[in-house]
Amino acid sequence: MESTIEFYSEEISFEVPEEEKIKQWIDAVIQNHGKKSGDISFIFCDDEYLHQINVQYLDHDTLTDIITFDNSDEEDVIEGDIFVSVDRVNENAKSFETTFDNELKRVIIHGILHLLGFKDKSDEEAQNMRDKEDESLAIFNKIQ
Repeated sequence: MESTIEFYSEEISFEVPEEEKIKQWIDAVIQNHGKKSGDISFIFCDDEYLHQINVQYLDHDTLTDIITFDNSDEEDVIEGDIFVSVDRVNENAKSFETTFDNELKRVIIHGILHLLGFKDKSDEEAQNMRDKEDESLAIFNKIQ
């Protein structure tokens, strides 16, 4: 099965920096967890677009930076649609005093970690998710 990781933008103009390196990185993180990449789509949008999805599909009337829909049919193949609010990533980068690119990578891999089965509802799960994000970001820095 051929892996396809695609980046789209919805109602905004957005291009992912270092697109090919990020695709390699996502594949590497998935493989590190003993899985394979299937069809994964990232859809970059604004707060309003993602808020509508949050209300319509999850019944949450809040802003969020990411919503992940798991489309996996096979246990060892990761597939899904990951919606990312570029507005939230920008705000989070300011709040956490980091660069937009660093926060974007963290949010991208956060979605992948959700597809890999990691949760972040409890404090313990959230800390584990943060640790996995940090481990994944270290992998990005090793890719040429």
